[in-house]
Amino acid sequence: MVRIFFGLRFWVVALFAVGFSCNAQSDRGEPSERGDFFSTWFERVSRIQAQQPAWMTPVFTTTPRLDEELHYDQSFQSIPGGRQINFGNTKGLELIPYYNFQLNIGIPSYITTTTTPRKSGWSDETFLLKYRFLAGNETNGNYVLTAFMGLSVPSGSANYSSHHYIYTPTIAGGKGWGDFDIQSTLGVALPDSLGKESGPGTPLIFNTSLQYKIAKVVWPDVEFNYTYWPNGVHENKQQLFVSPGLIFGRFPIWKRLRVVAGIGYQVAVTSRPLYHNNFDITVRFPF
Repeated sequence: MVRIFFGLRFWVVALFAVGFSCNAQSDRGEPSERGDFFSTWFERVSRIQAQQPAWMTPVFTTTPRLDEELHYDQSFQSIPGGRQINFGNTKGLELIPYYNFQLNIGIPSYITTTTTPRKSGWSDETFLLKYRFLAGNETNGNYVLTAFMGLSVPSGSANYSSHHYIYTPTIAGGKGWGDFDIQSTLGVALPDSLGKESGPGTPLIFNTSLQYKIAKVVWPDVEFNYTYWPNGVHENKQQLFVSPGLIFGRFPIWKRLRVVAGIGYQVAVTSRPLYHNNFDITVRFPF
C-alpha cells in the first residue's frame, strides 16, 4: 500500500502540472481545448511537435524533444560471469497530453542473466515527466531545451529492484546545424536513502549524442554515456561508454502511425565498469 501511495502521489503532481499548463495557455489567449480534450488530441500533438526539430531519438540518450510513441528496447549486457538480457529496458508508452508536456509510463522489463546460478525477474516501474521550456524547428533556430523528472518505484522482483524510490531531475538540450545535431542530458539520481553510505548513492549521469541525417530516413550517431558515483555502494566509481548507433525511420504504416528501428553498441572505455559492453535493439511506433 505504501508503494501504491507514492506512485499515486507522482500522478497527482503530474496531473496538477498539466492542468496548470492548460489554464496558463488559455490565459495567454492561446486555444483552450478543455471541452474537447480527446477529440483534438492528435491535432494538438502535431502543433506541439511542429514547433521543435524533427531529430531522431538516439538509442541510449533520452531526447529533449517531445515524442508520442510506443517504445520497446532489448539489451544484451556483458557482465562478470555471463550476460544479462533485458526485455523492454523500462521503455513504454510516451504521451504528449498538453502543450510542452510529455508523460512516459514505463512498462517494467523482464530481466534474465546467464550467470550461475541463473536469475530472472521484473524491473521496477518507472515514470518520466518532461517540460519543454524552449524550442525552435529547423527554420526557427533548430534548438530545444527541456527539463525532466523521473521516478522509479521499487515494485520489481527482489533480484532486480533497487528497493528504493529514486527521483531523477534532469536538464536536457539540443542544437542542430543542417542535418547534424547534438543532444545532451545532465541529471542526478536521488534515492529515498539519501545520506546512507549503504544506499545506491546519488550518481551523476551525463549523456551526449552526435547525430547526422542521411537521405531523410538514415540516422547514424555516436553517443557518450558517463556516470559518476560520489557516494553510496559504488562510491568514487565512474564509467564511460562510447556508443555508436544506427537508426532507420520514420517509415509510414497507417495514417499517423510510423515505425522506427535501430541498433546501438556500448563499449566501456574506463576500468571496472558495472558492465563491459551492451548491444541494444530499439523499435518505436510514433503516432
